[in-house]
Amino acid sequence: MKKQILFLVLTLVLSINSYSQITYENGYFIDQNNKKTDCLIENLDWKNIPTSFKYKLPESQDIIIADIKTIKEFAISGESKYIRTSLKIDRSSKFIENMSTDKDPVFKEETLLLKVLIEGKASLYMYDEGSLTRFFYKVNDAEIKQLVYKPYLINGNSSIAKNNYFREQLFIDLKCDNILQRDYENLSYDRRALLKFFIKYNKCSDTNFTEFEKKEKKDLFNLTVRPRLNNSSLSISNSNTDLYNFEFDSKSSLSLGVEAEFILPFNRNKWSLTVEPTYQFYKAEKTNETTSLVGGEITAKVDYKSVELPIGVRHYFFLKNDSKIFINASYLIDFGSNSKIEFSRKDGSIINSLDIKSGSTFALGIGGKLHDKYSIEFRYLINRTILKNYLFLDSSYSTASLILGYSFF
Repeated sequence: MKKQILFLVLTLVLSINSYSQITYENGYFIDQNNKKTDCLIENLDWKNIPTSFKYKLPESQDIIIADIKTIKEFAISGESKYIRTSLKIDRSSKFIENMSTDKDPVFKEETLLLKVLIEGKASLYMYDEGSLTRFFYKVNDAEIKQLVYKPYLINGNSSIAKNNYFREQLFIDLKCDNILQRDYENLSYDRRALLKFFIKYNKCSDTNFTEFEKKEKKDLFNLTVRPRLNNSSLSISNSNTDLYNFEFDSKSSLSLGVEAEFILPFNRNKWSLTVEPTYQFYKAEKTNETTSLVGGEITAKVDYKSVELPIGVRHYFFLKNDSKIFINASYLIDFGSNSKIEFSRKDGSIINSLDIKSGSTFALGIGGKLHDKYSIEFRYLINRTILKNYLFLDSSYSTASLILGYSFF
């Protein structure tokens, strides 16, 4: 069963892109010659500033890749907009090992692609490149300037101070009757806080403005009960003697897990983090013939029960009809409970009793979800040791699972 499930996982992974729906939405781009082209743009809901994008011209199915270096502006209608412009940016590090002792920003002229968050009398822009996030603003037809925020080291590099000059910039340039002084003083240098502030200012100024920030999915958390059918196998061996060499039969069992899933609010909600405590058990008995014992037999009995805790990442591929396929990978920690392997002679007398202590492992899975409620997954847990406390004993425990799911919210 495990080999069949693993083969099915690999087959589906290889073919998944053939069935996943690629979303192209109405948009446009403007090239370096100021020529505007209406087209359909693949909407990836980029977390970081893109370096390229795919588009199709009207009445054509040909996919063309546009290099951002040749584009002055592009937008997906009603959702996102990017502009390419030359400006001054401070790239000072926020990591303490590379942090400066200088309070003042170090500006360098660069040509960058900025994401437009708010466009109006006061416009807000963002540049996001890995661990570097900077916000910029413009009032009316003035130049685009960076909102200055810089952490730096003080007191002999033992403490961190922060240059929050962006608050003073906004206090000087964006004043309105219904914005209080404490609104400036308490403002955080983050996307949500700055968006809220710029919207408040533009509304106060009674201007028409456009918010390009996508309305994120409200349901960013799923709780799912997940019963499953497990098929597990175990083998053990001893490097000093063959007395403890056993290949136990595969055993099927039912178990139950509860998954908490946290949807990440970017890339069109295609990524999530999962935590899934799961109860599992395995019981088996095997008798081997041996010349090392009176009676000529040794019997091993396994009683293994534990709570597995896989912590993983999942990626969705959206299909039609409110359905989607997903693949996930997890790091699994196992918490055993009163589990052991007993070895006995033919007359039932105990030779040895081993406490089971499991190592961690990885799990790979592929599945589908319908209406954000019903799901099915095939999962394979890579071999792990369950006798980690015994130097001369090797063990290999593996499980393949068929998991059903129902999401409450």
